Amino acid sequence: MQAAIPFPDISPELFSIEIGDFTFALRWYALAYIAGILAGWRMAAMLGTNPRLWPSEAPMTRAQVESLVTYVIIGIVAGGRIGYCLFYQPAYYLTHPLEILAIWQGGMSFHGGFLGVVLGTILFARWNGVRLSSVADIMAIVTTPGLFFGRLANFINAELWGSPSDMPWAVIFPTAAAQDCPGIEGLCARHPSQLYEAALEGVMLGAVLLWLAYRRGWFARPWAMTGAFLAGYGAARMFVELFRQADDQFITPDNPAGHVLRLGEAGLSMGQLLSLPMLLLGVALMLWAHRRA
Repeated sequence: MQAAIPFPDISPELFSIEIGDFTFALRWYALAYIAGILAGWRMAAMLGTNPRLWPSEAPMTRAQVESLVTYVIIGIVAGGRIGYCLFYQPAYYLTHPLEILAIWQGGMSFHGGFLGVVLGTILFARWNGVRLSSVADIMAIVTTPGLFFGRLANFINAELWGSPSDMPWAVIFPTAAAQDCPGIEGLCARHPSQLYEAALEGVMLGAVLLWLAYRRGWFARPWAMTGAFLAGYGAARMFVELFRQADDQFITPDNPAGHVLRLGEAGLSMGQLLSLPMLLLGVALMLWAHRRA
C-alpha cells in the first residue's frame, strides 16, 4: 500500500447557528477572506504612509487607505464571482442567472477577483487623486496574504485538489473519487496543490516583494512592483497547475488532462491559459519600469 496522509478531520464550518428554518454558518472560506482583507489593510497602511519607502513623499493617507479597502472588497467579491461564472461554467449560469448571486454555494475565481480589484484600484486612484502606479504597487504586495489564506481555505474545504500522486506527502481527500486513480483500490492519494499554491503565491511571493520594497527600493520605480507580482503569480500558478486536477467540465474521454488549449500531446489548462498573459505582462512591466528609471 502506498504511503499517504489521511485528510484531517476539519469541518468547512467554524460554527453554525440554527434559528427555526434559518441556518447561519461561519465558514473557514469566509474567514479566509476576512483575514486576507484585514492583513492587506494593515500592510497597505504600513507601506502607503511610510515616506522612507518612496522617492519623495508617501502617496496615501490613512484615511485614503481605509477608503481603498472598500473598493477592494467590492472588486474581490463581484469580480471573483462573475469571473468564475464566465470562465468556468458560462453555459450553466446563462441558464440559471439568479444563481450567480448565490456566493454562499461556493465558486470564486482568482483571475476574476484580480480583474475586479484592478477596476476598483483604477476608480479609487482617479476619484481620490492618487497616482495609479503607487496604488498598484502597494496592492501588488498586500494581495499575497489573501492568496495564502484563500488557498488554506481551499484545502480545508477539500476542493481544487491535485492530480493522483504516490508521493509520501500525498493526501487522501474525502471528496476525490477513487476511480480517478488507476491501479489504486479504495484510496485516491493526491497532490495537496492548495498548499503548494499557499506556499508559492502567498509566502514566497510575499516575502520576495517585501524584500524588493524594503531592501531594493523598488517603490522608486513605478510599476516595477506590479510587474513583479504579475510575473511571480503567473509563474507560480502555471507551475502548480502541473500538479492540479483539471475542472470536471474540461475533462473528456479524449482529453483526460482537461486542457482548454491543446498543442499535440501537450496543452494548457484554464488556469495556465489565464495566467500566461499575467506572466508576460509582468515581465514587460518590469523591463519598462527599469528602463524608465
